[in-house]
Amino acid sequence: MIDKIKAEKEFKKYVAPYDVTNSKIAMKIAHTYRTAEVAKQIAESLNLDKENIELAWLIGLLHDVGRFEQLRIYDTFNDRESIDHADFGAKLLYEDGLIKQFISDRKYDDLIYKAIKNHNKFDIEEGLNEEELLHAKIIRDADKTDIYEVHVKDIEEKNAVLYHEEKIKTEIASEAVLQSFLAHHSVNKKDVKNEIDNFLVAISFIYNYYFKKGLEIIKEKQYLPRMFQLIEGCEETKAQTELIEKTALEYLEERLK
Repeated sequence: MIDKIKAEKEFKKYVAPYDVTNSKIAMKIAHTYRTAEVAKQIAESLNLDKENIELAWLIGLLHDVGRFEQLRIYDTFNDRESIDHADFGAKLLYEDGLIKQFISDRKYDDLIYKAIKNHNKFDIEEGLNEEELLHAKIIRDADKTDIYEVHVKDIEEKNAVLYHEEKIKTEIASEAVLQSFLAHHSVNKKDVKNEIDNFLVAISFIYNYYFKKGLEIIKEKQYLPRMFQLIEGCEETKAQTELIEKTALEYLEERLK
């Protein structure tokens, strides 16, 4: 079984050298713990055994381990401007041997490696076995669910780390992004042209959920209405804003039926 106390202790030790007064570091640490908890909740909702519930939690704890060095080296969390943080995290864990600090049993190595490597990709790679695919799906759902929490905090606390409120209110979504969104497709970051496009990338996460639990959390915490506050209030973009909100909220309700 997985020693959760040891794993959490090792995670705290790993992040200790980083500047926790840096809001980005603090945000990522908090995101890590919440994602691990959501992954556990998803696994429990699927009636998985204790071993797989603990494994889902551990993958959540480790899924963003590459983010801290990414920020230190490149001063950004933007993968397109630096490195793919999931690939980098998998490398740190398995090529550099960091995984040994978190878990002594090597039987999970392939599964953890593939789940972490695939957690941020547009699509999960082919060739995973049933258990690997299950955990890749769990961490993807858990990560997306807490990313909503991160975005809501940024908006409600007016941190302007992710979005600039006055600018985004007046922007029009680019055609490719808007059409993907309205068709209930996850927006590809390659199509992003401005801040409203990037906003729709986050909102469109709901179109790519595997399990009901994450969507239930989104509904329970009212993440979508809380995010939509950011783009409301501009007469010039009112029609587009209302269409975006209607599309997303109706889709969520339909999935939850």
